[in-house]
Parts: sequence; C-alpha cells; structure tokens
Amino acid sequence: MEILRDLLKENKTRILFLVADGIGGVPHPDYGNKTELEYAKTPNLDELAARSVTGLTIPVDHGITPGSGPAHLSLFGYDPVKHNIGRGVLEALGIGFKLEKNDVAIRGNFCTLGPDGLVLDRRAGRIPTEESGEIVKKLQEAIKEIDGVQIIWRPGKEHRFVLVLRGEGLSDRVVETDPQKEGKPPVEPEPLEEDARKTSEVLKKLISRAKEILKDEKKANFILLRGYAKPPELVPFPEKYGLKSLSLAYYPMYKGLTRLLGMDTPDVGDSFEDVIKAYREMGGEYDYVYLHYKDTDKAGEDGDFLKKVDRIENLDRHLPEILGLKPDVIVVTGDHSTPSLLAGHSWHPNPTILYSPHAGADDVHIYTERACKRGYLGIIPAMKLMPLALANALRLKKFGA
Repeated sequence: MEILRDLLKENKTRILFLVADGIGGVPHPDYGNKTELEYAKTPNLDELAARSVTGLTIPVDHGITPGSGPAHLSLFGYDPVKHNIGRGVLEALGIGFKLEKNDVAIRGNFCTLGPDGLVLDRRAGRIPTEESGEIVKKLQEAIKEIDGVQIIWRPGKEHRFVLVLRGEGLSDRVVETDPQKEGKPPVEPEPLEEDARKTSEVLKKLISRAKEILKDEKKANFILLRGYAKPPELVPFPEKYGLKSLSLAYYPMYKGLTRLLGMDTPDVGDSFEDVIKAYREMGGEYDYVYLHYKDTDKAGEDGDFLKKVDRIENLDRHLPEILGLKPDVIVVTGDHSTPSLLAGHSWHPNPTILYSPHAGADDVHIYTERACKRGYLGIIPAMKLMPLALANALRLKKFGA
C-alpha cells in the first residue's frame, strides 16, 4: 500500500463505492437454507454482477467480527488494526461535534432496564429521534460537570447519543458498559489500566446520576456506554489517493468517519432516498463517491430475515437510478456481514462486485455470497479494493522499469 502514492496519476474517471451495510448473510434453516441475498429478487444487482468481476472481501482477518468503524476503514484502504478508531469519535464527528485533542468521546445507547437490573432492550425500542433528543436535553441540564470534568451530551439518531468528557488526565481505557445481549446486567466501567481510574470513577458517578434522572422513563430508563475514544491522526483520504471525494450517508457514525478522513460530507437528510437525490445532484463533480445504505444492517441486527430481504430488494430497485450518472468504476459491497440468523455483525466475508470497462467479467451471473465465492477476485482483504478501483479507473502508473 505504501507504493501507491508514487504511482498515482491524474485522470477524469469517476469511482463509486456503494456500500450496503451488513448485506452478507448465512443460510437460514427456516428459509430453505438460503441467505437473504439468495432469497431476494435482485435483477439489477444480478445484471451488474454478470458484466463485472466478483469476489468476497474480508474486513479485518479470517474469523474476526468487525465493528462498523474498522470495517469501513478497511474499505477505504486503511489498516483497521493499525488505525483502530473508537466508535465514540465517529459518532461525535458524525453529528458535527468538534472534538478537542484530549477529549474522550463515547457512543451511548438508551436502553430499557428491568426491575431485576437486567437489560430488557439494548436499544430502548429504537425510540424516535425527537423523543431521544428531549431526554438528552434533560441529562445535559442535570449533569454538566463531575469532579472537575466537563460533561457534554449530544443527541444522535433514534436511541443513540454522544457523550464527551472534557478535562485533564482522561483516558479511553475503560470497560464498556454494554453487555451486548439482552437478559444481562450492565457492565461496570472499570479501568483497564491505572491511568484510567479517574475516568472510571467519573463514569460510575455519571451512570448513577443518569439512572436516577431516567427512572420514570418507560423505555429509555438507563444508558449503555461503549466506543470510548480520543481523536486519532490519519492521512486524509483525498491526499492519500489524489481524489476529490464525496461521502453521502444518513447515519452519524459513517458521516463522522468520512469527515475524519477529510471527505466532503454534507448533511443530506435522513433516508437513502435523500442520499440518492444528493448523489444525482452532486456526484458528477467528484472523482470518488461513497454511498451508504444502512437498512440492510438494521434488519439483520433485528434478526428479521424477511425484512432484510425486503431491504435488499429496495436497494436493487434504486440501482438503475444510482448508476444513471455512469461512473467509470463501480464497487458494490458490504462493510461487514450481518446475518439475521445471528442478529448481529459476523466474521463472514462480504459479497463484492467490481465493474469497469477494463475489469473484464467472470462466469458469475448473480449477486450472492456463494456465487461471488467463484468470482475472479477470489477472497481478498477489503483493503485491496481501493488499489483495484484506482487501477480500473486508470489512475495508477506502472511500477518499476
């Protein structure tokens, strides 16, 4: 990857990365042992696959289940292990919050806690964004400072919020409180190293106060904290690849990551239709466009096979409109797999399409996991997609004599 900067050359070709979040699945015994992609009717994705090369991509490594942050970093050509960015930073940047160097940003979820102290619903029924915003406002008014540390609350989307700790001597090396499954108690934010003890104590007091404030809420009566992080330093994406770059997403986390990477990341609305409209209006002005589709991941995390099938088919219906701008290179893939059978992220590779006039085609004529496994690309690290896209866009010079 280090040799790329010496090989970059200018061209007027345009690259599109269409990322269907969590699109990959595993065979489900209740639906004919098919994956959601195999069950869905996707004539437009199949037609694109038939004139492209296909394969499977691995976000981090074999057997490693990635979060959305590292999975996307890999797609953008950054080593996700070397540059492990905490979710809190991404959420904060995603809502347009400007972090300071020593801040600790945390991704928060409202949740429903039962009288026995066990988590009944990790997402508080995905309460509406408006309702969540009012609860965050209540918390901000009540908890502004603990032990000399400034506490900043900001609303996110649905059940999510951002919490920022601002002060001296803070650390992100604290245990996350989200148990990751219903029916378990929240985890104590214990320090992972001695330098994190101050931060741990602040969070324990914060959680205790928040519980008292939220006790009368029907759904959002407790908070879960994860993704503690300080702002990292990264080579900006446009500089790394010599591409004028546009990010179009409607969820804060993904906007946060691309803002961190230096892409133009406008606020375009709250739906995939808003994203497509912005792409049709703006996409032709950019060398590289990242287009994000979240609904496949949401359905997978809910464990809803048929809903994920429906969301895949919805993406397929929009594909002709998306491709109407005729980008020279088209990549369709997922950041990670989210099988509804597992109701969460998984380690399974992502089915991937790569189209360009120079890529050729293989003998794969449908877009599914098992079909892509037979494709020309094989099973490759997701980090390799950017060099392949640049090559197919004729933006790389020859290496060596």
